Formats: sequence, structure tokens, C-alpha cells
Amino acid sequence: MLSRIADSLFWLNRYMERADGMLRLAATHYIFSMDKDVKNSMTWMPVLEIFTDSEEEYLKTIENNTEVCLKLLLTDSTNTNCLRTIVNKARENARGAQDHITKEVWEAVNQMYHLVNQGVLQHKIDSFLGMEVMEPLIKHTVQYTGVTDITMPRGTGWCFMNLGKYIERCLQTLAFAEKQLEVIHFGERDSNDLLQWKYLLFSLSGYELHVKTYRTSNHSYNVLHQVLINENFTRSVNYSLQRIEYYLKKIIGRDLNEERAALLRSFGRLFSKVRYMELDALDKKMIPVFFEEIKTELVEFNKKVVQHFFSYS
Repeated sequence: MLSRIADSLFWLNRYMERADGMLRLAATHYIFSMDKDVKNSMTWMPVLEIFTDSEEEYLKTIENNTEVCLKLLLTDSTNTNCLRTIVNKARENARGAQDHITKEVWEAVNQMYHLVNQGVLQHKIDSFLGMEVMEPLIKHTVQYTGVTDITMPRGTGWCFMNLGKYIERCLQTLAFAEKQLEVIHFGERDSNDLLQWKYLLFSLSGYELHVKTYRTSNHSYNVLHQVLINENFTRSVNYSLQRIEYYLKKIIGRDLNEERAALLRSFGRLFSKVRYMELDALDKKMIPVFFEEIKTELVEFNKKVVQHFFSYS
């Protein structure tokens, strides 16, 4: 496969996964902000810090303005990471690899593109109809995931698509969890109250799994276990790294040279830190260090992937 095509497929799925994560986080925050019990203590700052590149001083002036924040996250092209820009980039990559994706995948991306570029979206946001904007978009990201899984052939292109998808998913899980830990000051508050963790669990679509799986009252430990190492949770760091390893090995196959062996060793060191971690050993001081190490090493691994397979830095 041409590196140009592999590059387009890799970033197509990364952008669509990013769009899905942004919408789930924004919708969760929007719903939670309607709760009178938590509204006074909630601002949009954590979401803005993850999905915008604006100066902190500006973010502080808008963090309590839901309509302005939704505009910045969803439609404002001055934010290079807004939903509209992300979906536009996904469509550009889908167009570049159109001969290597199914008609159904192209149509799913194209429908999302037209939906997010409707002029009526901003009017709805200004009219306090944020969920009417986000719900159809969330359904389209789910539809894209299903259509891709059902119709794409399981060749090299599929492997590159999933490599991008799970790198993006893993980075999102780390970012969402780290931000929630910052909000509760890494346990200085009563972080063992499940209510403190509901925001994170809903953002990762993991609340239902949590209440069905974990029976003890040690909620802080349980949530960290689910987010980091639960192999049955499709958004856990461990699960995402397992899928990255699988698709990386499928891509490399028997064509193993020294550079690719080094890439596998680099990923193996990262994966081992999660796979063999002792969760009980992570105290309040070690948790932020651990998250930062895994996130930094994953970003470095991503750079090595794009340098090796796509020939750019």
C-alpha cells in the first residue's frame, strides 16, 4: 500500500474517533451542567483545555458561557480542533483514499460533513438547543463506526485505520481521566464517592459497565482499574494498547527489519508499563506522574509510526 493512502486511512479514523470523543465529552458536560446540585461548581474549562488551543486568559472569560463554549468546540474555525475542522479533515482524508474505502464509509463521512456544516447549527446553539445539535452528530459517529466495521475489508488499509483509531482513543482516555483527577485534586477531596467519578464514566460511555462489574465501595480504585487496565472495557488504556499491538503486528507481518523491530520494542516498553502495573502502588503523588509518562510515551510512539510508515515527522 502507498504510504499516502495508509496516511489518509490512519488519519481518517483518528479524526472520526476524535470527533466521537469530543461529542461525548461535550454532551456529558452539557447534561451535568443542567444538574442544580453540581452546576455552581462546574465550568467548561476542563473540556476547553482538552479540545481548544486558546489562551487560558480567554478561556477564563468564557468558561461559564455555555453557548460561547459550544460554538468554540463545535463550529468556530478559529479553534483548529473544533468539530467542524476535525470532520472537514476526516472528509479530506476519506477523499484521498476513496478507492480504498467502501462506498458506505464514504457516505457516512460525507453525511457527517454536511451535517456539521449546516448554518442552522449556530442558531440552535444560540437558542439553548445544544443537545439538539449534538445528538444527531453523536448518532452519525456511531453510524460511521458501525458501517466501517461491517463493510471494510480486513486488509492493510483496515489495519492502518484501526491503528489510528486506537491511538486516538487511548490518548483521549488518558486526557479525560487526567483532567477529572485534576478537578478532584488527585484525591484531596472525597474522590472515593462514586458521584465524583460519574462525569468521567459517562464521558467514556463506561458508567453502565461500571455498576454491573464492580461491587465493592472502593470507587476510586474501581474507576482507575476500569479506565486503565480492565480488558473488557473498550475504552480502557489496556484494551486500546492491546488493539494497537495487534494491528501493528498485522501491518509489519513477516517484513521485520531492524527499524521495525525497534518500533515494536518501543511499543512493548510502553505496553509493559500498563500491562504489568501495580494499581495499589499508585498513590496521590504517583498517579499524575504515571499518566504523564504513558501519555508522553504514546505520543512519541505515534511520531515513530508516522515517521516510519508515512515518511514525515
